[in-house]
Amino acid sequence: MSFDPADKVQDLQYFGEFGGVNPSISDSSTYTFLHAKTMMDTFEGNAEGCYLYSRHSSPSNLFLGEALAAMEGTETANVAASGMGAITPTLMQLCNNGDHIVSSRTIYGGSYAFLKNFIPKFGVNTTFVDITSLEKIEAAIQENTKVLFCEAVSNPLLEIADIREMAKIAKKYNLKLVVDNTFSPLSLSPGILGADVVLHSLTKFINGSSDTVGGVICGTQQFINSLRSVNDGASMLLGPVMDSLRSASVLKNLRTLHIRIKKHSENAMYLAKKFEEDGIKIIYPGLKSHPQHELYKSMYNEEYGFGGMLAFDVGSLKKADDLMELMQNRNLGYLAVSLGFYKTLFNAPGTGTSSEIPEEEQKKMGLSDGLIRMSIGLDNNIERTYQEMKKCMIEKGVL
Repeated sequence: MSFDPADKVQDLQYFGEFGGVNPSISDSSTYTFLHAKTMMDTFEGNAEGCYLYSRHSSPSNLFLGEALAAMEGTETANVAASGMGAITPTLMQLCNNGDHIVSSRTIYGGSYAFLKNFIPKFGVNTTFVDITSLEKIEAAIQENTKVLFCEAVSNPLLEIADIREMAKIAKKYNLKLVVDNTFSPLSLSPGILGADVVLHSLTKFINGSSDTVGGVICGTQQFINSLRSVNDGASMLLGPVMDSLRSASVLKNLRTLHIRIKKHSENAMYLAKKFEEDGIKIIYPGLKSHPQHELYKSMYNEEYGFGGMLAFDVGSLKKADDLMELMQNRNLGYLAVSLGFYKTLFNAPGTGTSSEIPEEEQKKMGLSDGLIRMSIGLDNNIERTYQEMKKCMIEKGVL
């Protein structure tokens, strides 16, 4: 593929104010002006390169935004204080009272709760569909639909969105295709495949050290400018601003993302193959048994593999809890939400990260209490990890 997202990031050159190899951190909430007119021009958006107040923008946030836009192949980007701080302003900026959204039914629980329970208070309603069916997506579109929303790789069932075809549907009906790419940075490039807006929770793989909460909105200059408008910009007025110290930290970690993603993918593929050979029904897009395996292959940046997320069903919540507790006790990972850490993280999403989704909806989408979602870590000896995990599964009756 001619577009290499990691190369785009590494080609950026930032020097610090005093010649540092990292850009200097703008540790200020407000900025001074030598002339009053410059302040007025900055308020009106006519003074390029000037900074007013960190809720508007800061050098550190703009550095990180430029790097993430380069990674996703979009014109620009706006960083936010969390993943939800990126998702919610995006959808509120694109929709007005009386508008409609078509969303994947398998999405992060916080996104589901926002669409199902919160944004209807502002007159915006959502139809949730099986994102693997293009026919169902198109059938759900109404006259007032404004947005198609999905995750490139869904949380937690790892369903794959056909981004190219969804982009064609969006164009046909004059909709905006918004794709959350949190599970598959570098591996998939939704903006190159036709998405209008690409979102990430920076908290996860991109930062990679589970010490920072952040988000980003990648899109056109026009759309990002609308989010930053002092008069009616959702990001500006809702205020989910990222702290400069945190954005500087994420930018440093972004430089190693290509190395980490390759290892996450390599380890996840190894475990997925081994456990499938052992008779466990593993959900992993790198396996030929995954229903969208060929679709993923048709879209992915091969060098970065199929990602670090896998899932499997052990039959009951008790068995899932017992297995995860044992694996944690054996130091094979942590019983924790989130993903993208150097250590493997596992949880039962039906009662955790997807608990906002009603039980009857979970059943419809095939999300059971016994499902374990694993974010595979950067273990150096993955064969040893496999052997120890297998012992735990045998001990708890999973194998």
